[in-house]
Amino acid sequence: MKSSPSRRALAPGVAVVLGTVLASCSAATTGDSVGARGQVPSWAEDATPESVGKRLGVEVPATATDRRAAYQNGFQDDELLLAFSLSTPEADAFVTGLAPRIELTRRDKPLRKSVEPTAPFSHLGLAEPETLPDVREGQICAPCEGQLNSLRIAVHPLDDRVSRVYLRGVD
Repeated sequence: MKSSPSRRALAPGVAVVLGTVLASCSAATTGDSVGARGQVPSWAEDATPESVGKRLGVEVPATATDRRAAYQNGFQDDELLLAFSLSTPEADAFVTGLAPRIELTRRDKPLRKSVEPTAPFSHLGLAEPETLPDVREGQICAPCEGQLNSLRIAVHPLDDRVSRVYLRGVD
């Protein structure tokens, strides 16, 4: 079937438009695009444990130490990281207070699969919870109330008395 002259004339224009759209989508997903919020994905410079906790709907306990937080502006979703240390009994009470919909599971050994989260805890100078042994972990909510899409928790004992709490939220 032969195409009409008008269709042949449109083809180069359509190819240019499609190429431009595809290139901009590709750049946006690889972080090469600059939009209204800057480079995507990018780490917010002003994230604090209090500001991230507020976005997660979580109050960081006053007794928490080694508080670390990060907020990553994403292409479609934003990711929030919050980590802090508590005495193990306080960490247990914190988890109970979050009221996970399903009981946390205990994992004795690190996961064998490679873990490459889009917003890694290594940004905070911490190991990924999936790479650690003796971790309790699970979903707190998905979907969550408000704008938060999901919230996951992991709790890892640092020693006999202190545990680190890891929270990862998607906004």
